[in-house]
Amino acid sequence: MAQKDVELVMTPGEVHWVGDGFRVHNFIPSRSHLERERMDPFILLDYNSEYEFAPVRKPLGVGVHPHRGFETVTIAYKGKVEHHDSNGGGGIIGEGDVQWMTAARGVLHKEFHEREWSEQGGLFQMVQLWINLPAKFKMSHPRYQAIPNSEMVRVKLPKDYGFVEVIAGDYEGKRGPAKTFSPVNLMNARLSQGGKAEFSFPANYNTALLVVKGAIVINKTEKAPVDHFVLFKNQGDTFEIEATEESVVLVMSGEPLNEPIVAHGPFVMNTKREIIQAFDDFNQGKFGYLKD
Repeated sequence: MAQKDVELVMTPGEVHWVGDGFRVHNFIPSRSHLERERMDPFILLDYNSEYEFAPVRKPLGVGVHPHRGFETVTIAYKGKVEHHDSNGGGGIIGEGDVQWMTAARGVLHKEFHEREWSEQGGLFQMVQLWINLPAKFKMSHPRYQAIPNSEMVRVKLPKDYGFVEVIAGDYEGKRGPAKTFSPVNLMNARLSQGGKAEFSFPANYNTALLVVKGAIVINKTEKAPVDHFVLFKNQGDTFEIEATEESVVLVMSGEPLNEPIVAHGPFVMNTKREIIQAFDDFNQGKFGYLKD
């Protein structure tokens, strides 16, 4: 096996607000470093780094908006989010939980800080990934997967190094609960200080890390502190991370779809004509109904 080397370590850029409840750094796509095609099938990564929200009576968040052509994956590290969609999906994403929504041919969606949590306020930290759908599945039925932390597969590491929490794909032969439309690996490495974990993915898979907590060293040479994003070269298959303090690292790796990506706002399709059709269908009410 050959070592998979780091291509670049990205510092978090300027923050922007999604609605009034999500204060995010955008790593995919990045204007200066990373286009959607480079991390295909991961076409967006918004990271709400740890942020303290004051108590409020009316929950903050994002009102009703449409999606078509891809999946949204929300991972909660701190805080709680309540969400609903026009396909009947909904619930509360608590700390450690994941919500995997397949918009496919179209849904309306809204997401807010959970009401009781909002009234108390506190630390909030979330990741939202958009994962592209293969062309043949873009107009399939919407699907919703609620993945509580208790259902994730945990692979214990040796020497009290910690464990790897598998959301999708597999680690050391143990598969996560999420069902995917193309090969996708998504997992949290929860490492004690000095803890090490080794990962192996095919050389052509687009692979990256996000340091959610602590700090790590990759392949004994490259350092990555908290809130930094690490992109790997598409060469080699194996890499190691070591935590220099107690750390949580989001690991993502997926087989590129190698299909045209045409994105406009909340729609991600393969052609401009399909984007125009998405707007027409949305305006005609074909995405269903959801009260704001």
